[in-house]
Order: sequence, then structure tokens, then C-alpha cells
Amino acid sequence: MDQNSEIVSKQVILIVDDTPDNISLLSGLLKEQYKIKIATSGVKALQIAAQQPAPDLILLDVMMPEMDGYETCRRLKSDLLTVDIPVIFLTAKNQAQDEEKGLLLGAVDYISKPISPSIVMARVATQLNLIRVQHLLRNQNKYLESLVQDRTSKLGKMQDAIIMAMASLGEVRDNETANHICRTQNYVMVLARQLSQHPRFKQELSNENIELLFKSAPLHDIGKVGIPDKILLKQGKLTADEFEIMKQHTSYGRETILSLERYLGESNNFLRFAREITYSHHEKWDGSGYPEGLTGDAIPISARLMAVADVYDALITEREYEPAFEHQTAINIMRDARSSHFDPDVLDAFLQMADKFDMIARSFREPLLKSSGSGATHETSSYAN
Repeated sequence: MDQNSEIVSKQVILIVDDTPDNISLLSGLLKEQYKIKIATSGVKALQIAAQQPAPDLILLDVMMPEMDGYETCRRLKSDLLTVDIPVIFLTAKNQAQDEEKGLLLGAVDYISKPISPSIVMARVATQLNLIRVQHLLRNQNKYLESLVQDRTSKLGKMQDAIIMAMASLGEVRDNETANHICRTQNYVMVLARQLSQHPRFKQELSNENIELLFKSAPLHDIGKVGIPDKILLKQGKLTADEFEIMKQHTSYGRETILSLERYLGESNNFLRFAREITYSHHEKWDGSGYPEGLTGDAIPISARLMAVADVYDALITEREYEPAFEHQTAINIMRDARSSHFDPDVLDAFLQMADKFDMIARSFREPLLKSSGSGATHETSSYAN
């Protein structure tokens, strides 16, 4: 099969259930979008999962004779051939301890029966979107490594282009543009250079690390590929429940980078910065951010820089339903958030370099009014109110 055929081929889902009616329901629901494989026992599921090409996702019933779903999952996760295949449990066992047990065994999700078709479709799409991103990142590194010895300069440019393409997966779904990526990565670089001689940041912000920060910054919202369109593209303010789902993009982004690190069997500063930025750029200095509510220096430096860059760009960017703030107004809003949202030293460096931020924004100005998803709404509205 050629490369183009692989790109357009359907992803494979293995349905494991000993009840024919359940298999019929799930396969009927999913067969138009995905290629379906069937197993009626845990033993058969292990055999199919170990065959190449392996399934992209496994929907696994818990209550089966001989080998239940929990034992099947444990064996899948103990085999190098199947350890990385994501597993979603489908079961009528809906106690908290049942879900906890499944997740501790390595499952990525847990859906209660009787199933809701819309929930199954959404959860499946989320996991398979993450897999697509992970495969793209893995293929990128394989390709780059094969040529690194004799094409260093050309590969450097190719790497940058592929990183931008990966970043665009998240931004395009949020109706963002490449200009947003270019602006924020340049903001981060300017800010890092300004702080590179500061006693608190000097060790971390070497010239080499600043270059890696510049390259990793575009990946900050890559986890948005896992957010449903009805939430990501909603016009206006999200409900509390919708916002909780939106916040998961930080975890999806981190998991994408962690998956790549596991595949490579190692990490490096580029992947570390990418992981820190994707996961922690919505943390706030006073602990009121997410996903972990980190405070102060517990927030990675890379994420503190990205927080300033991302908020400034959200404030000065025009939305279909929300006008842009003038540069000076954005400066004043962010100054008021010193020591609450932002590391005070990082914010002070930003204030010193505000004119350069304005120049970058003008250099990569949006040519036309554009619509954006709700991610930016929650950045700007929290300051405007």
C-alpha cells in the first residue's frame, strides 16, 4: 500500500464482547467511519490485537466468561506488541471502584452501558484523533533521524515545517491561523532572551534552550484535536461542564508528547519544553489555573513564558464576537494580573519588551476578521470583566 493510501485508509477498531446483540449495535454504529474487527472472548482479542496491522483502538467488555475484560486489558498492557493500543471499557459495572480499576490497568476511558451512541462516537473520535497526531510525530522523528548525518541544515528547516504542521492540527480546528503560531513563538523567544541573564532564569534559558523553546511553542494547543467541535467552535461563553471538557486539551497535549517519548525510549529538552508548555500554559501564579492548580515556581518556566505570550495574543486579536483590545489596553490588563496570573518577574520582562511584542503583532497581523473557538474567549473575558 502506498503512502497516500495509508493516509486515507480507515482506522481499525477491535470490538470485544461475548454478546452478539452488543457486537451488532457497536459495529452498526461505527462501521461507516471505521474498519471493524470482532472478538467474542478475551483470548481471541489477544490474538487479533497481536496481529499486524494492529487495531488502532479496542472497545472491551468487562463481564466475559473465562477471561474477563480486566484480565484481557492487563495482558494487553504487559505485551510489547499491544501495550500502546488504547483500550476503552464498555460495561454495565458503573461503580467508582470499577472505573478506577479499569483506568489503573491502563484503559484510556470507561463508558457505562447501556451505551449512548453519541457518547461512544465522541469518545472514539477523541482517542483516534490523538492517535493520528502521535503517528505524525513519530513519523516525523523517524524521517529526521534517517537523514541527520548528511543533511543537517536541510533537515533543520524540514523539522521546523513539520512542527508547524503538527501545531496547525490544533489551531485549524480552533479556526486559528499560522499567524497566531508565529506571533506566540516570537513572543516567547523575545521574552526568554530578556530573562536569560536574570538570576532566577539564567540556568534554564541558555541560547540553545531558547531556540528549542521557539520551536516547541507552536505545539501549545495541539491537544485541541481531542476536543469536540461543538465545544471547541462554540460562539460565546462555555457552560461550566463544557469548560471542564475544554480544559482537557492540556492533558491530551501532554499525552501526545509522552507517547512520543515512550516510543523513542528517551526524552530531550525539545520534548520536555513541548510537554511542559502543552500541559501547564494555563496554570496561574496564584494557583487558580489548570489543570493542576500549580503555584509559583512549581509552574515550569517554559509554561510561564507561554502564558504571557498566549494571553497577550488573545487580548489583541479580533474575534467575530469580541473586538480586539488596543496594545496599551492589553498591557494595562496584564499589568493588573501581575503576581496573580503571571510570574511577577516574567511579567516585568514583558512590560520592558512590550514594544517588541507590538512589533511582532504588527508583523504577523491577521489580514481579515476571523472567527475563533471558545478557547480564546476564556482568556480574554476573565480580564475584561
